[in-house]
Amino acid sequence: MSSKLVLLPTLLAAAFVLLCAAPSFVFGGQPATTSSLRTARSAVPEALELETSISTALEVSTPGWWANIVTLVVPLAILITLYLQSERRKSMENHRAKALLNCSEDVALAAYGAPLLVLGRLEGALTPPAPAQAPAPTAWSVSFSHVHIYCDELKELSEYKSLESKLNEFNAGCGDLAAARQTWLRLWDGKPAVGTDPAQWRGHGQDVVEQMLVGLGFRVTGFGQTSDTRTMVVTSKDAEGVKFVITAHDKVNESPAKRQKTEAFDHLDAKHLERFAQHRAGRQGIAVLGFKVKPGELDGICKRYAEKHPKLLREGMPKEYPGAKILEVFAYYQGETGTSDQDPGTVLRFVEGAEDADFWVLPGLKPTAAAFDSSAVPAYCDHWVSNVVSRRGFLDTLEETLGFTPKVDFNAGVVAAGEAQIESTVTGNEPGTVIPDPQKALKDQSQVYLPINNALSEVGHVHLYLKEIGQGVQHIASRVEDLPALVQKANDMRKITGAGLSFLSIPRSYYGSLTARYLCRVSGLEEPAAQKLVAALRGAGLVDANDILDLDVSRERVLEALPSDSKDLLEHVMRARYGNLHALLRDHISEDAYLRIVRNNVLVDVQGDDLLLQIFTNSILQRAAGEEAPFLEFIQRVCSDKKDPVTGEARPIKAGCGGFGIRNFLTLFLSIEVSKATRARAEAQAAGKTDLVQYYGRMVDAFTSQLEESNPVLTAISDAMTFEGEALEAKDAAKAQHWADEKVKGQQRLQEISSKYKDLMRTLRERAPEMA
Repeated sequence: MSSKLVLLPTLLAAAFVLLCAAPSFVFGGQPATTSSLRTARSAVPEALELETSISTALEVSTPGWWANIVTLVVPLAILITLYLQSERRKSMENHRAKALLNCSEDVALAAYGAPLLVLGRLEGALTPPAPAQAPAPTAWSVSFSHVHIYCDELKELSEYKSLESKLNEFNAGCGDLAAARQTWLRLWDGKPAVGTDPAQWRGHGQDVVEQMLVGLGFRVTGFGQTSDTRTMVVTSKDAEGVKFVITAHDKVNESPAKRQKTEAFDHLDAKHLERFAQHRAGRQGIAVLGFKVKPGELDGICKRYAEKHPKLLREGMPKEYPGAKILEVFAYYQGETGTSDQDPGTVLRFVEGAEDADFWVLPGLKPTAAAFDSSAVPAYCDHWVSNVVSRRGFLDTLEETLGFTPKVDFNAGVVAAGEAQIESTVTGNEPGTVIPDPQKALKDQSQVYLPINNALSEVGHVHLYLKEIGQGVQHIASRVEDLPALVQKANDMRKITGAGLSFLSIPRSYYGSLTARYLCRVSGLEEPAAQKLVAALRGAGLVDANDILDLDVSRERVLEALPSDSKDLLEHVMRARYGNLHALLRDHISEDAYLRIVRNNVLVDVQGDDLLLQIFTNSILQRAAGEEAPFLEFIQRVCSDKKDPVTGEARPIKAGCGGFGIRNFLTLFLSIEVSKATRARAEAQAAGKTDLVQYYGRMVDAFTSQLEESNPVLTAISDAMTFEGEALEAKDAAKAQHWADEKVKGQQRLQEISSKYKDLMRTLRERAPEMA
């Protein structure tokens, strides 16, 4: 018999007793006591827990009819409340038990002791045991596997293979771009299958597979076809590195009702593309983050989700295939953990597979032959970034299920561009991997980092992303050995083919500018002489109105323009093109390397002796210009060689050496806003709207000024973090505390700068012209 049928008669009987006694309660003027209630609630054992508190409240003599009404109403309210609580508890237990039953039988046994008890809970017939003290979350051996993109359309595999063949045949040195363009056209008899006139290239409406093949030198290394979907696996030269699984509907004009109802491989089923689109404003996107786990661990992860977050478990999980078992869970809640439902968009996928499995990346996908050109650069997973509603909730979920813990916090006010403010935390695992050398550091994917952003204001990129699309993956970061080479090749191929990728524009002032203040600082020149020198160079057309020195200027031209008494300052002037970087790196890299970094908009950060190079693409999977969409990041970590002071032996390299670029984090955030304002200014200029041109121009100036003012503070914070870490490693508590205090001071100063520009941007916005 169900619990409802047992409890309802009990409630009715109790209510009947109370109602029969009502006349004497209400009109008899007798004091209210707990003895008057015991008959009514004796049939409900749960109510006995409240005996002490009720007795205390009612043993006090309160003559009068109103007190007797209270005596009647209170127990009825208690009985109704107990009934509702009982039903809610049973509903939650049913949800949890059903989730556990989806896991393997041994997981259910471990969680409940016996299948009978699980079934008993499903029927509400057995009382669950008292909850035990929750154990510390198990840290599973989770490592990066793949990301799964859902896109609008994919071409036939043969078309991509034809493109790869032409790219391999072309493989130009790209020194003379005009000549390379002609060579490219001749390969296609003047009619290339991809790209347009390079001058007409646009980032939106692109085929993401073609972008990766042309721009990054990646290739299609796997393929899968179902009745309703087509899937490509795109990887870099090292197939064990990054893996992009890209799926689209195969029959785009066929209604869902006509499609095959079930697929042999659930993860390739068209219903998931439809679900994702339904909950992501119909957009393309990065739908799944895929991880590998060791044999025997997937059931434990399933159990942990069933116990802690059963709402996030996808129905029917896990799935078993020959050679593999797959668990999929929804990544986020719609709001706060425990008080909202799951967000049915982004999914986390865990794959437990045999070494000799007969598939590539996922069941249903087969390897396909691929040839890479000689300039192709291998890439490896570094970190995957989400924009979410509840950062704390996602952090807690990952800690309770996977044992992930926070690594780096970017606090409120640290990452801000004008009025736009976000918070961000990097969480991840502790794989315990020993990394003996740079090559191992490059290729190791056992260290998982998942940065998580949430918006603190109703303006800015993260807020607009959440408002326009919803929660999801903001960008995918991959690690390479030579970042400037990758970026140079991608930029050259776009200019040659009219296809591929473009990168986020970084204000030249990030790298350095030629001002009187700069010259005074680096050369000891007096202010009047420095101003005279800058004026001379500006008069010669070598320095623009924003104090930026021509990147390709020759030493001869600068010498000609310098005042006669300033010829010895030539090198200081030439270095102004990358002066901010030189202040960080000094002469550790060559002038050519500096210029390659500046020319390709590569970001640079230093943490201790470790170097971090970063760059961000413009949006991918974007249908129309201006729409929020994901993007890619590429980084290069240059890890320093450190020796143990006692043994003299080389120390193992730390995963994530170089950090996460606190300077670059703010630069990225500001650069996104600068790019938007710059695009708006160009559109206003094309439309002849002078007032809007001035408005967006002032926005660009404000964001750029904030970046310039923040740069030295960010450097100080980065240094403090490095020195604090070294002091902690040396067990020097006093020194560690000193640098921790310095870090806090820097963050406070950065928050002051953020607040200043927040007010400035608010004032600017309030005075904005119409149509802004």
